[in-house]
Amino acid sequence: MNTEKVLSFFDEITRIPRESGHEEKIIGYLRDYAAKRNLDCKVDRSGNVLITAPASQGFEERPTVIIQGHTDMVCEKKAGSSFDFSKDPIRYEIEDGWMIARETTLGADNGIGIATALAIMDDKSIPHPRLECLFTTSEETGLDGARGLKAGFLTGKTLINLDDEDEGYFCVGCAGGMDVVGSFRYIPKKPLRGSVVSVFTIDGGLGGHSGDDIDKNRMNAVQQAARFVNIAMRYNVDLCSIQAGNKRNAIARSAEIVLAIPARNEDKVIEAFNTFTSNLKAEFALSDPGLQFKAEPVSWNGNAIDRRTAHKLVKTLLALPHGVVAMSNDIPGLIETSTNLASVKMEEGNRIVVGNMLRSSVNSAKEFLGERISAVFEMAGAKVSCSDGYPGWKPNMNSKVKDVCVAAYKKLFGREPVVRAIHAGLECGLFTEKFPDIDMIAFGPTLRGVHAPGEKLDLKSLDRFYAVLLEVLKSL
Repeated sequence: MNTEKVLSFFDEITRIPRESGHEEKIIGYLRDYAAKRNLDCKVDRSGNVLITAPASQGFEERPTVIIQGHTDMVCEKKAGSSFDFSKDPIRYEIEDGWMIARETTLGADNGIGIATALAIMDDKSIPHPRLECLFTTSEETGLDGARGLKAGFLTGKTLINLDDEDEGYFCVGCAGGMDVVGSFRYIPKKPLRGSVVSVFTIDGGLGGHSGDDIDKNRMNAVQQAARFVNIAMRYNVDLCSIQAGNKRNAIARSAEIVLAIPARNEDKVIEAFNTFTSNLKAEFALSDPGLQFKAEPVSWNGNAIDRRTAHKLVKTLLALPHGVVAMSNDIPGLIETSTNLASVKMEEGNRIVVGNMLRSSVNSAKEFLGERISAVFEMAGAKVSCSDGYPGWKPNMNSKVKDVCVAAYKKLFGREPVVRAIHAGLECGLFTEKFPDIDMIAFGPTLRGVHAPGEKLDLKSLDRFYAVLLEVLKSL
């Protein structure tokens, strides 16, 4: 397939700031796109954009099809990078058939879905029924756009979500999710007199998607920061600062710890750090080969965390679960329930906030895991808050659009695709709540390293994905 038009639109999208919650410019871009082509366009209170394209000649009597993607992206960059997601265009390169952003996330999740929909509407030679192209907001931080959709905004009864990340796979179900956040209040104290202050960094973790990559045993910088501080506390240190992780739906890649160390124990703490990092490199040699560590003195005029709170915080971080909790009994190989210990952050008002993101295809299991994590926080005296979460999408193996997609793939490539459910959140779960009679499928080109710097798009898979999508639109 010729996907030059798709890539051309995607290149334009990479130049538009669109961090979750700040999608104003991409919304404006979509409005301008529709206006230039005399296409109907409407925007709801949540910032969701719906562009409607009339049916091709001969397809006027066919039912409307909804093509859907989300406008926001996860904005992650390498430590020390000066990249500014609010104004800088994403820098990418092509290598061995992959489009790669080295320093940042690429935003192909889900910018390539947006670009695909725009390319189809722009190409008058493509046969298709009436299209409703829906672009939702803030998917990455809580599916806010999908949550805000109102009855009547859509008329189509068949929806194709373009937010899956493995070409040759068709998704018919996904996990639900929720957030559990614990916050500690601490009393500022002066470090012990005569202490030397050092900053310890853990960096170079591969990170990744907290759903798709949660079973890959990648280093979690929040866990490992707590592990080191727990060791260092044997030497009477004061914890001045601890920061690790960033986005709720990304596995933590880096951490920074500031310790005030009694001068007599400085060498012992440095030796303990060197032993710790050596062990970490060995433990994660295959999953995270690029781990980097540094310990260096720092000038520190601030306070430390009172020792009682520091002790509770560190023990809580060690006790909190991270990773796969249960595998599905219904679908072999599918993760049923997991949790991502996403971040620990120092905030104003002497607060330390710890974020967790939970996923499960079984709502009761997700709620129980939330209760377990809340209990760990409560035993430590932390304040706990839980989000309402979002529902999973129960597979419908009798789906008509699923059958059409499978037939199209077999026709084009002569082999059977994989039909599956995934352990990641898709907006489809909320769509089923709001539009119970809608028939849905999700598929896309192959992406790797999403939600982390180094995210990349397989360009050959983009060709195959686009060919299948056009065949499906012709066949529905």
